[in-house]
Amino acid sequence: MRMAFGWSRLLTAGVCGVALVDRLFWGLGSQTIAGQNYLAYLTIESNIVFAILALIAGIIALRTPEDPAWLTTARAVVLSWTITAGLAFALIVWQAGLHGIPIWVPWSDIVLHFALPAWTIIAWVFGPGRRAASWRIVPYVVLYPAVWGVFTIWRGGVVGWYPYYFLDPRQVSGTPEMILTCAIALAIFALVASGLVALSRLHTMARTDLHRTPRPDGDEPDPA
Repeated sequence: MRMAFGWSRLLTAGVCGVALVDRLFWGLGSQTIAGQNYLAYLTIESNIVFAILALIAGIIALRTPEDPAWLTTARAVVLSWTITAGLAFALIVWQAGLHGIPIWVPWSDIVLHFALPAWTIIAWVFGPGRRAASWRIVPYVVLYPAVWGVFTIWRGGVVGWYPYYFLDPRQVSGTPEMILTCAIALAIFALVASGLVALSRLHTMARTDLHRTPRPDGDEPDPA
């Protein structure tokens, strides 16, 4: 199982890389300035990190029986970013549909926003060799989108373009709504990170209990 998940991590990194390249060319050919601002999207940035980390994690899984603690921490942080970005994208598409604004979603966006996050949740829960994540990752998960958001809002005021409509005060009711939406988004990042930590700890405890061999009288075996 460990070897199989190791190869699946490498395959995931490859699929993510192909989707990122396709999304770049799709954006460049869409006759909008979105393609020119490819790296301005939080989804793109987080998925680039995700692909690199999946490649490293795959190599480690093929060579060692257990992930080091730093890899579990890094995976929990990056997965929180990609999963939340997928949820935000789904919400944007849904709201656009309610307002009669069609959004063309290429296959690469489906992979980056929906398929890969769904698969990584499954791999996070059932993948062998993963340690339990620490609750201390939650502030670090929130830090990156907070810094990214401040910079993006500042940059948007300079260049006149925002990667997401809710960051533009002109596309919402004003600055208060923009701040409220950003606060809700950061709360979702924290909630997703907390969920991943909880899942990692529950599944690790379940595996530990499964591998225990109690004595016939019900007492725990002597560790010695």
